[in-house]
Amino acid sequence: MDIYSMMLTVFLVLNIILAAFVIFLERRDAGATWAWLMVLFFLPLLGFFMYLFFGQNLTRRKMFQWEDRKKIGIDELLNNQIRGIKEKDFHFRNDIIKNSKDLIYMHLVNNDSVLTQDNEVRIFTDGKEKFNSLVEDIKNAADHIHLQYYIFKRDNLGKSLINLLTEKAKEGVKVRLLYDELGSRSLHKRAFKELIAAGGEIEAFFPSRLHFINLRINYRNHRKIAIIDGRIGYVGGFNVGDEYLGLNPKFGYWRDTHLRIRGSAVHSLQTRFILDWNQASHRHDIYYAPKYFPLTESRDSVGMQIVTSGPDSEWEQIKNGYIKMISSARKSIYIQTPYFIPDASLLDALKIAALSGVEVNIMVPNKPDHMFVYWATYSYIGEMLKANANIYIYENGFIHAKTLIVDEKVSSVGTANIDVRSFRLNFEVNAFIYDEDVSKELTESFQKDVQLSTNLTAEDYRNRALKIKLKESISRLLSPIL
Repeated sequence: MDIYSMMLTVFLVLNIILAAFVIFLERRDAGATWAWLMVLFFLPLLGFFMYLFFGQNLTRRKMFQWEDRKKIGIDELLNNQIRGIKEKDFHFRNDIIKNSKDLIYMHLVNNDSVLTQDNEVRIFTDGKEKFNSLVEDIKNAADHIHLQYYIFKRDNLGKSLINLLTEKAKEGVKVRLLYDELGSRSLHKRAFKELIAAGGEIEAFFPSRLHFINLRINYRNHRKIAIIDGRIGYVGGFNVGDEYLGLNPKFGYWRDTHLRIRGSAVHSLQTRFILDWNQASHRHDIYYAPKYFPLTESRDSVGMQIVTSGPDSEWEQIKNGYIKMISSARKSIYIQTPYFIPDASLLDALKIAALSGVEVNIMVPNKPDHMFVYWATYSYIGEMLKANANIYIYENGFIHAKTLIVDEKVSSVGTANIDVRSFRLNFEVNAFIYDEDVSKELTESFQKDVQLSTNLTAEDYRNRALKIKLKESISRLLSPIL
């Protein structure tokens, strides 16, 4: 046997062992298991390396730890809220929050998501308005600025932010910026040379240990969080780049949804940032200090939980929250998402809602930014059309919002798309909001977008071209691992 035959035999044996590992030890979703088995058996050598880079399971790993959370009383607060709901003596500020107690309890128990009822929320659907507000808050920062983005580009917007952050660092404000290495793959730390010299700290999430080789490339931090002085928080879909201001001709106008929050929910965003920062940083860990969790100054009463999920978690918390919301719907469901690739559980929940008379409205973009994902989206949309859902194709540029509204009373805004990647592979964060005014405002934004959309009918879908049907079938087959 020559050396090439021996190497081939070794790889084939390793391929079989890896396939057995996927089936018997990983305990993945059946769809993902079959998808990986197809890759391994039809691409035996390439599939082996693809699995090494894209197929790791992080579920059993404790990645985010911060013992100082005890100092801000999170554990005690969680226990008191759980006990109060179980013993039915918890004080809910209004009926909408009270009627959502099952969803609230699930997030409390499974995600350590503290319920806050003193928040003030401003909604942004336009990138220029969002960044103008963020810039103004950064200018007014007195103690610290914490920013975390999946994509941070060194274009005009990125450079202007870096320059502003450098000025604030020179003033003595502590600036910390965390970005995802893959999402910001064109970014290099030398872009922050002056900011670092001024005392700013920069970290990359899951950086490559060797140049161009990253065995955790499939698990990315997709969160977008900003905290100013522990008093103001931002969370939503906008990354940092000129395209998010509508300046990229490929996408045109960029329609997204982002929140500016004042109130106790900012403490939850702060905790999440610190957990992510300390995981990425090996030299500049953040330790508890009262300045990070100041007394809140909100004059409103919006109920909210900050919910996170990731591949290190046993439960798919954000997806479970979506399903719980959908199952509770009695009148209407509004969904905006750039990608619609639900797993069987979420798809069934939406179908059942539509078939039982709930008005289900789903809006997706007409412009693809990932081709396979785009055609897989259309495949699942076809199923929802059969269940009598209303499907809207956004035509005014690209819609990137991740929004779910139920009965115009409870809503969710954040970073999680309705796809397998957001539910199982990415690190995500969403605000679950228990407030009629906020939910109605989000619904009104949806209805305005309907005027800029095409209503896709079941007849239109049936009459699509054969080549489109073929693209959908191939993409759908790959959807569990997209």
